[in-house]
Amino acid sequence: MITFSKNILFSFIFCLLFSQLQGQSDSIKGFLKIKNDIFWDTQDGYPIYSQGGGIFSFKDPEDGQTKYFWYGAKYQESEKYRNDPSVTPERDNFVSVTCYVSKDLVNWTSRGDVLTLDELNKNSTRTTRWAGRLGVAYIKEIRKYALLIQHNDQLLVTLSERPNGPFKWHQRIDMTGMIGTSNTGDQTVFTDEDTGKSYLVYSYGKGRNKIYISEIGVKDGKVGLLDCNMVFKGEGREGNCMFKHNGKYYLFASNLYGWDSSFAYYLVSDHIYGPYTPTNEMLIMEGSEADYAHVTQTGFFVTLKGTKKQTIIYCGDRWANFAGNGLGYNQWCPLSFNGPKPIFNSLSSWSLHPTTGEWLVNSDNNYVKNGSFEADRRHIPSPVKPVQEQLLGWQTTIIKGNMLSVGDSLSPVLNYFNTTEDRKQVVGEKSLQINDKIDFKRKVSQIIQSSQHVKLADGKYTLSAKFKRGSGFEDLYMYALSDGKAYKQKLSKVDQHWRNITLANISIKNGRVEIGFMARGKANAYCHIDDVTLIRSK
Repeated sequence: MITFSKNILFSFIFCLLFSQLQGQSDSIKGFLKIKNDIFWDTQDGYPIYSQGGGIFSFKDPEDGQTKYFWYGAKYQESEKYRNDPSVTPERDNFVSVTCYVSKDLVNWTSRGDVLTLDELNKNSTRTTRWAGRLGVAYIKEIRKYALLIQHNDQLLVTLSERPNGPFKWHQRIDMTGMIGTSNTGDQTVFTDEDTGKSYLVYSYGKGRNKIYISEIGVKDGKVGLLDCNMVFKGEGREGNCMFKHNGKYYLFASNLYGWDSSFAYYLVSDHIYGPYTPTNEMLIMEGSEADYAHVTQTGFFVTLKGTKKQTIIYCGDRWANFAGNGLGYNQWCPLSFNGPKPIFNSLSSWSLHPTTGEWLVNSDNNYVKNGSFEADRRHIPSPVKPVQEQLLGWQTTIIKGNMLSVGDSLSPVLNYFNTTEDRKQVVGEKSLQINDKIDFKRKVSQIIQSSQHVKLADGKYTLSAKFKRGSGFEDLYMYALSDGKAYKQKLSKVDQHWRNITLANISIKNGRVEIGFMARGKANAYCHIDDVTLIRSK
């Protein structure tokens, strides 16, 4: 009995310490930090430029070890925007397909450009206008690697003897005979590790209202697509990608919002070619609603089969170099599951154990959703796709003043489009706007609380933001409310320049807090707010 009691006590203490460390996981041995909302570098300090690609497991020809190979497109604008995110470039100009290699999904080493613009142009009758949306498959029959990429208005297949290239022109495929358009809408490559087969997952070239899956292989002496299976027909969907979990296939896609972010949609099937359910009606992944999947478009997934847990990582593309919607091109978040139902965990900072597959939330995670107001692609309320009255993740309550209304010229506009000068001080193209044409009183709030998979631990937190404001306010403050206790900080300084505001030592209890801003102002008074964060301090 004594030994048994000691074991129980030891287990209790271990669990207590483990739970306390969940907010400080970046210091736990074996866990490696993944931080979103920043531009990523290789482990030797060079910029990572990789968009619209995928990660695959191949043997490294340099040492024979199986590693992760990450392929993606680099554009001229990738470097321009990283160097100066105050300006959104007007168009895309393809440079190359890059390759990075890692043992642990966190520390990456560049293997350089594996497919170049010169290789494309010297084999094409037309100059490359567009190249992107790509993936790599190992073709066992010929012992070569195939990189499939959209090239202008067709599908291009390139081959290499090695996974780290160089990849050379093999053939361009006109998809008209298979799907009715010469091009694919969007595409990724998915490899089923249980069968070793690889597939192209892609949409119809016009309107993207159909999704197809085709096995990649050798046909008539050429590497291409062996079949064509339509698995979805409905609303237009792009960002097509998939993963396999517990024997089920999950097919994902996004809305047709151009370079902007959107909901993450999905279907599920027991078989690679379907039928996928719900039939032709994609579901919105829970957790992606409040900030459009951490301000991304569906990109691809990585499956980590650890010794203790299998973790699916959502690797979202943030096309910030073309949308101006924040910092960082790659936003990775872990998924959870309630039975077969996938749950999106929107995290700005978390850690992954590459051996066990476990993941934890970091101490510097920002719990605010859409805190830089970049998820909203238009002025809100918006009568144009998406039709929307409220800012994503936030609730605006009109106590006095003009009421919110879609399509009404008298309705207050809830967000402001930042100028180039603004963007040198705050992140992205948009910020929160508080103003009206008549005298007003308003609350803008967000409820943050524990979920089943991400806990808002009891403790001290700091709420921060940036603001600039004009005169005419009778009352204007930032607040937090938890367990019946209110914390307030006035935005008192009238200033045309952005200023920082901080509300420290907020005691959060019972896993719930309301944060926001209260304003009472005269007609045409205005305040712009951006970069709102809630981070645990202790």
